[in-house]
Amino acid sequence: MNNKIYLALSIAVLAILALVVLLPSSNDSSIYLTTKIKKGEFISEVYATGQLQTENSELIVLPKEMSSRNIDLYEIKVTHIIEEGTVVDSGSYVATLDYAAVEELKTKADDELETALNAYEDAKIDTNLNLSTLRDELLNAAVDLEEKKLILEQSVYESPAVKRQSKLDVERSLRDLDQKKRNYTLKQKQDEYKVYRAYEKVKNKQNKVDDINKLFKVLDVKAPKPGLVIYSFDRFGKKIKAGSTISRWRPKIAELPDLSSMISKTFINEIDISKIKVGQKVKVGIDAFPEKSFDGEVMAVANIGQVIPNGDAKVFEVTIKVDGTDKDLRPAMTTSNIIKTANLEEVLYIPIEAVFNNDSLSYVYIKDGIGKYRKQIIQTGISNENHIQIVNGGTEGTTLLMNEPVESEKLAFEGIDIYKQMMAEKDSTHIN
Repeated sequence: MNNKIYLALSIAVLAILALVVLLPSSNDSSIYLTTKIKKGEFISEVYATGQLQTENSELIVLPKEMSSRNIDLYEIKVTHIIEEGTVVDSGSYVATLDYAAVEELKTKADDELETALNAYEDAKIDTNLNLSTLRDELLNAAVDLEEKKLILEQSVYESPAVKRQSKLDVERSLRDLDQKKRNYTLKQKQDEYKVYRAYEKVKNKQNKVDDINKLFKVLDVKAPKPGLVIYSFDRFGKKIKAGSTISRWRPKIAELPDLSSMISKTFINEIDISKIKVGQKVKVGIDAFPEKSFDGEVMAVANIGQVIPNGDAKVFEVTIKVDGTDKDLRPAMTTSNIIKTANLEEVLYIPIEAVFNNDSLSYVYIKDGIGKYRKQIIQTGISNENHIQIVNGGTEGTTLLMNEPVESEKLAFEGIDIYKQMMAEKDSTHIN
C-alpha cells in the first residue's frame, strides 16, 4: 500500500517538473495575441442611428388670426388633438386651442372698448360745454365793444380827458374781443383733437375686439389638405400633444407629410464628421422592419455642430436621402445608417488594436521570432470600425503583436524616415 502511495507521489512530482520545463517562459512570444498585415479591398464606413422624416410636408400651424398686432397672446395651449397617424380630408378637424385664454382676452377687450366709448362720449360733451361757454364770452365781448363805441361817439362834446378815456375803453374792448376769438379758435381745435383721439381709441379697441372674435372662431384647427397627421416637435424636441404650448415664433402643431419622399436625419460625432461628404452612398436600415433596407445618399452636412443635451460631446446633423418608397415607412421611425466614406482597392490594413500611439506618432510591434520584436513607426490612413489602413511602414503578411511586449520601453523606434516624411508633408500642407 505504501509502495503505491510513493509511486503516485513520484508520478505527480515528475508531472509538475515536466510542466515547468515544457511551459514557455514569461518572455516567450506565444503569450501575445498576434495578427498579420493584410492586403486587399478596404471599405471605411461610419455607423449612425437616425430618424425618418419626410422631405416635404404641409404644415398645420396656429391660425393666422393669432398673429394680429391687436392680440396680446404670444403662446397658447393645445387642449385637444386627434390621434397621430389619423388620415384626414381637407378641412377636417385636427386640434383645439385654448378657448379659455381667448375668452379672457375677449372679456378684457370688451371692457376696454366700453371704457373707450364712455371716454369718447365724455369728450364730445366736454367739448360742447367748453365751446358753448366760450361762445357766450365771445358774444358778451362783442356787446361790450359796441357799448364802448357808443360812449365814444357820445363823448364828442365832452372834455378831452373824457374823450381820451372813451377811446381807450374801445381799444381795450377790441383787444379783449380779438383775444377771445383767438382763444375760441384754439380751444375749438384742441377739443376737436381731443374728440378725434378718443374716437381713434374707440376704433382701435373695436378692431381689437373684432380680431379676437375672428380668432375665437378659428380655435378649432382644420387640415389644409388631405393626408396623414404627424405631430410636430416643440423647442425642447418633444412631440406636440394635448397640453403642449405653441408660440407665435414656433407655430407648428402637426404636419401632413409627403410619404413619397423620405429622408433620414442623423447626428455624427465630431471625430467622424470630417469623413462625411455630400454624395456618399448610404445603406439605410429600418429598425421596425429588420428585413428591409434601402439605398441612400448624403444630401446635406451641417457646418456647425451642436452639444448633446446633458453632455459635452458635439455632433453634426447629416441629412440622408432615402431612395425609393415603401408603404410601411412612417416619419419618426428609427433608422440604422451605414455611410460608406471610402472604398480603396489593394491597400494594406490591420486591426485597430495592433496600432499603438504616443503624442507624435503611430507604431506597431513586429514579431521576428520567438521572443524577438521590433518597434516600427507607421503612417496610417483611413479607418473603419475594426481596421485601419497602413500607408507606409508595413509589408503584407508581416506578423504583428496586438498587445505590448514586456520590454517595449527598451525597444528603439525603427522607421524614423517615415516620421520625418510625415512631418515634411504636414509642413508643406500648412505652407500651401
